[in-house]
Amino acid sequence: MEKVIILMTLLPVVSGNQNTTCNTRRCLAEKLLKNAYASQPQSENCTQTIHVPFIEYQTLSVDTKNLRLFARLQATIMWKDPDLKWNTSDYDFYEVVVPVNRVWVPELQVTNAISSELKHSSRDLVVYYDGTLKHTVIINVQVNCEINLFNYPFAEDECPIAIQAWYNDGCGMWLNMGQLKMVDGSHGDWKTENVTLANRGSYRNYILVQLEIKVTNPFITLLLPSILIMMLDIGSFAMPLGGGERNSFKVTLVLSFTLFLNILNDQLPGDSSCAPIISQSLLIRYSHNLILEYANNKTDVFLSVL
Repeated sequence: MEKVIILMTLLPVVSGNQNTTCNTRRCLAEKLLKNAYASQPQSENCTQTIHVPFIEYQTLSVDTKNLRLFARLQATIMWKDPDLKWNTSDYDFYEVVVPVNRVWVPELQVTNAISSELKHSSRDLVVYYDGTLKHTVIINVQVNCEINLFNYPFAEDECPIAIQAWYNDGCGMWLNMGQLKMVDGSHGDWKTENVTLANRGSYRNYILVQLEIKVTNPFITLLLPSILIMMLDIGSFAMPLGGGERNSFKVTLVLSFTLFLNILNDQLPGDSSCAPIISQSLLIRYSHNLILEYANNKTDVFLSVL
């Protein structure tokens, strides 16, 4: 009799445990992770479409000497994984959060970068009931820019940033680009006028960055002193040939030209396809001064002999 009573007491507990199921978001996430794969979702044509609905672009700095652009890209990416979808009649949720390191995540590449670093904005990403995954990545990139500095400091040009995904021998990823937004476009002597998206082929997407020099600082620190030195150089022809005042003044001008040439050499590239005309003009005036100084010295010696 006692055994019967004990069995009847345990029966509800056992049956209750058998009927208990976990229907929370966390249980759903754990179930999905059991079906997750580390490899890229495979389709019949061996390609995967990656949607990039939004990119936030920011210019960090521009290295005028080495003609390099430092930028930050924050991209929202979306893709589908059929193994991570569920029926909303079984789980009454439309999205769950899973760790980013437990599922496959596509990588965006900047193919013309000198260096780039891709980071995840968060340790988690969102999975929707239809198998769509949504995540945000951050790319810090450094690219070479062939900027035309012939009219420096009145210079502007376009610098491309090539964004692609992995693709090889018919297998890989397509990028479907969306909206592009620029934030904080003014840094140092340069400002970002505009950014646009351009598509040049099936797998080649570019962010075209329109850069322009802010004239105020270079004009005050470089161009205006250079103009004043040239005016003084022209005015020195009115000084008498005899005596040492003109020679001393010419020596001062030569030293001034040398100083500004060194400053320009430190700030501007020497191997640009279009060298700044301000450097060429200063070099010509510098050579002209040396020749005139040499000729004046010869004239003074000749007059002293007479």
